[in-house]
Amino acid sequence: MRKYHHGDLRSALIEAGLKLLADRSADELGLREAARSVGVSATAVYRHFPDKGAFLAALAAEGLRQLGAAQRDAAERVGGGSAGFAATGAAYVRFAIANPALFRLAFSASGVQDASCLAPGGGEAPSNDAALLLRDHSRNLSTDQAASRQIALRAWALVHGLALLILDGQVVLDDAEIDSVVSGFAPVKN
Repeated sequence: MRKYHHGDLRSALIEAGLKLLADRSADELGLREAARSVGVSATAVYRHFPDKGAFLAALAAEGLRQLGAAQRDAAERVGGGSAGFAATGAAYVRFAIANPALFRLAFSASGVQDASCLAPGGGEAPSNDAALLLRDHSRNLSTDQAASRQIALRAWALVHGLALLILDGQVVLDDAEIDSVVSGFAPVKN
């Protein structure tokens, strides 16, 4: 156990939690274990997270931040547009495969996924980059709010469903097949 010596214990605990999620589920993750991994007492954790639910919510928020960053990078690599929209979908699936426990946490009841932008009427601005990218890409394909919402829901359902099918061992796809399935969803601009 290394001793904690820098000034941002909250960030250190989140980093430790992310490392622990690499080989276990969120249900198996404990606050005491996170505290031990950064070399502090279990009571020190409670200064930043009042309970396990708050800790899991912070991990989920970081997972969504990482997912959004991966999606944004993927879209930029291909130059945006329709290819960028497909790239964000493929990045979503690849993120889930690379981070199964974090992905499941981010989209669980403990998670903080914000789909308000998909609500009738457009909802509020999304609180995370992943949802913001989905909203913006779908709005670029249609100026009609109802049509834009349908595009976003279909795209999210496709990539989320595909990710879960892969994570649950229902299908096995290589990178080329993931790209093919995701790019096969090609909404046209109206």
